[in-house]
Amino acid sequence: MQSSPWKRKLCMKDSWKTVLTLAYQSLGVVYGDLSTSPLYVYKSTFAEDIHHSETNEEIFGVLSFVFWTLTLIPLVKYVFIVLRADDNGEGGTFALYSLLSRHARVSSLPNCQLADEELSEYTKDGVVPTANSAFGSSLKSTLEKHKALQKVLLVLALIGTCMVIGDGVLTPAISVFSAVSGLELSMSKEQHRYVEVPVACVILVFLFALQHYGTHRVGFLFAPIVITWLLCISSIGVYNIFHWNPHVYQALSPYYMYKFLKKTRKGGWMSLGGILLCMTGSEAMFADLGHFSQMSIKIAFTFVVYPSLILAYMGQAAYLSRHHIVASDYRIGFYESVPEKIRWPVLAIAILAAVVGSQAIITGTFSIIKQCSALGCFPRVKIIHTSSKIHGQIYIPEINWTLMLLCLAVTIGFRDTKSMGNASGLAVITVMLVTTCLMSLVIVLCWHKSLFWAVCFILFFGSLEALYFSASLIKFREGAWVPVALSFIFLMVMYVWHYGTFKKYEFDVQNKVSINWLLSLGPTLGIVRVRGIGLIHTELVSGIPAIFSHFVTNLPAFHQVVVFLCIKSVPVPHVRPEERFLVGRVGPKEYRLYRCIARYGYRDVHKDDVEFERDLVCSIAEFIRSERPECNLSPEQLEDSEKMTVVGTSSSNLDGIRMSVDEADFSEIASTSELQEIRPTEKAKKRVRFVVPETPQIDREAVEELQELMEAREAGMAFILGHSYVKAKRGSSFMKKIVINFGYDFLRRNFRGPSYALSIPHFSGPDANVERDFLCLLHAYKHPFDSCSKHNN
Repeated sequence: MQSSPWKRKLCMKDSWKTVLTLAYQSLGVVYGDLSTSPLYVYKSTFAEDIHHSETNEEIFGVLSFVFWTLTLIPLVKYVFIVLRADDNGEGGTFALYSLLSRHARVSSLPNCQLADEELSEYTKDGVVPTANSAFGSSLKSTLEKHKALQKVLLVLALIGTCMVIGDGVLTPAISVFSAVSGLELSMSKEQHRYVEVPVACVILVFLFALQHYGTHRVGFLFAPIVITWLLCISSIGVYNIFHWNPHVYQALSPYYMYKFLKKTRKGGWMSLGGILLCMTGSEAMFADLGHFSQMSIKIAFTFVVYPSLILAYMGQAAYLSRHHIVASDYRIGFYESVPEKIRWPVLAIAILAAVVGSQAIITGTFSIIKQCSALGCFPRVKIIHTSSKIHGQIYIPEINWTLMLLCLAVTIGFRDTKSMGNASGLAVITVMLVTTCLMSLVIVLCWHKSLFWAVCFILFFGSLEALYFSASLIKFREGAWVPVALSFIFLMVMYVWHYGTFKKYEFDVQNKVSINWLLSLGPTLGIVRVRGIGLIHTELVSGIPAIFSHFVTNLPAFHQVVVFLCIKSVPVPHVRPEERFLVGRVGPKEYRLYRCIARYGYRDVHKDDVEFERDLVCSIAEFIRSERPECNLSPEQLEDSEKMTVVGTSSSNLDGIRMSVDEADFSEIASTSELQEIRPTEKAKKRVRFVVPETPQIDREAVEELQELMEAREAGMAFILGHSYVKAKRGSSFMKKIVINFGYDFLRRNFRGPSYALSIPHFSGPDANVERDFLCLLHAYKHPFDSCSKHNN
């Protein structure tokens, strides 16, 4: 059957409807920061005491710089080039690093496995490896061989990430402060000095206090506010152009940039630090790509945001070109070019638009912190998902209040747009430089283009951004030191946490227990096996953790089913539910020891405790059902042949085993497809049963193993965590002792434990008596357990 033409047209209509809807929504989320830049660009630029002449060469030169900066960086670089470098639909600095990690194996995660490369997200970008160039192959091998280059790449990505976090502090401050500065036109300078800062602080506190409600609760207001603001500034711009100077379009010629620099010399070069603020928020187009689509972001910027901003800047330039005396006597600001009759409505819209722009960068900061934490580059923090439908909308209390305090400190400390602009400009241009460097590697390693295109990209855009970077860096003492200081602090925190985590994992690998020790204990492990499932958390993806030998040595009893649970992140944005778990067996079958690795992408949402618990047990049951019988292996072969099976979640694996929990007693088997336990009638009690498919034939040993797993789950589950002490070994360098003994130890003690330990109950199930007894045993043997789990790195 062939689809009719009208059906094809209907599908295309629905597709374009979806794209246009996303484009509309992106206006309120992505472009809030970029659209409010006209509030402070001219004020920051002309703060360098550039005098205006009757020829308007200074004003036209600045307008020419603004026009070509907006055209080349946000439009050409980001919209037409960088947006194509998405990581399976996700964007941002860490998305570029994740993309490079998969193509060149430079990932910073220590527990990567070959099985992770079989994930569908690894091959989703459709790159053909055979098309790689000779230079790309040599560059790839060089990166994989030299650990120092991998560390440089990681530090580069962390610098860009830290600058984005610093921008999350500066953008709300400068946006809100610039919007509130419109009050200066209705009061004297003395009164304005005492009103502007308190009003801005009140708005900032209100903004951060609303974060815990989530973006989705007020999201429907965002796009109309930004659209109203864009219509407002573009209309005012058109009015000013025709009313004051219709020939202002001549300033779009690049010749005026040359005349501007030739006339102003050093002052003009220093003013570039204010001009670059016109592209503040451009990185959000790439960072927020995961919430929208490439086409929707391109349409919104190309046809709405870009022309509106150009008209706004042209209108301001047209007004200033006819008001030299006012401009020299009074501070140049956006509100001067607004007709007096509509200044108060414009002021209200500007404040709302500034709040929307600040909201976007705050939400983006939360997402970046989550990515860094998932990839082992930031201490664990509490992540609250404020929306059940949109996975990207999260709230991190610790980060939110930290950002608020820093924003208030910047606002109260600087109290002027010039210093805030210097600080924000350096943060913005540093992120863009990092993106340019990483993109040049993506062009060669991921897109498999020739070296020529990568060199052209980095020379053209890198030289432009280096010019702006030099103009911002020279203002280090005039406010630009703030993003450097903030980024340095966050960079130290990230690198210390990553280094300590990596060393801890290395120690665990070196001290894992051999399979011979396990075999010498026998199926009972030399102790009493009590009813229930014991989940032992471990970072290891293979082998027996040393902490397990501690339990067996110090405790007289252990659970009849033991699961070594490893929850790890992989360098992809999402892991499909059908590829969530890797399940294998540790030791012989009669030992009832299993390994389960739950894999999550850096943007995945961790499930709640009940759903995760069910998926975990069902994945083990499905592994038992589908496992192929193996011949007897020697201890050496048994240790090396720990095969893992990919098992999906219970909701994705419709043809696999499913678990059912009933309140009533069972007196008979309901059907041949159910395994359930038959007990004498006592009091009403929860019963657990596995519902297996009708068609597969299960051998007797598998049935017995499933029956035992069902009994253990019915008795309950205990999640077992160990307390470890990380300490630098004797003979270590002074710097290493500082990093491990003080830095990493301080972060471990003052941040949260494993996030999944907070979501999985320490004991659960219909009968928790086993768990209570077991926890009492843990308490009795607390000191020997703690002392033996000490790490020396």
